[in-house]
Amino acid sequence: MKEKSTNGRAKTLDPELEALLRLRDEDIDTSDIPEITDWSKAVVGKFYRPIKSSVTIRLDADVLAWLKRSGPGYQTRINALLRQAMHRPRPASRRSAHSRPKKSR
Repeated sequence: MKEKSTNGRAKTLDPELEALLRLRDEDIDTSDIPEITDWSKAVVGKFYRPIKSSVTIRLDADVLAWLKRSGPGYQTRINALLRQAMHRPRPASRRSAHSRPKKSR
């Protein structure tokens, strides 16, 4: 069975994985796996990795210098700052002084 990899090329699955994919859920023997009843130490989203998109962005030189001053990972810091802004509650629908009016067609 072929599966698309993240780079768009097809990759071949391990034969054992192929056999498992063909099985129905009720046909998979899970008797040797202990049931987890205590989820109190589970971490939500621990392995979540959102899909990234490559973009070009123009930043003021001093802003970029400030981000790079903290060492490697400035793009990750940009992403974190934007994510914080995205999740911040927004005031009621007011247009800011810098927003442009929508063009009518």
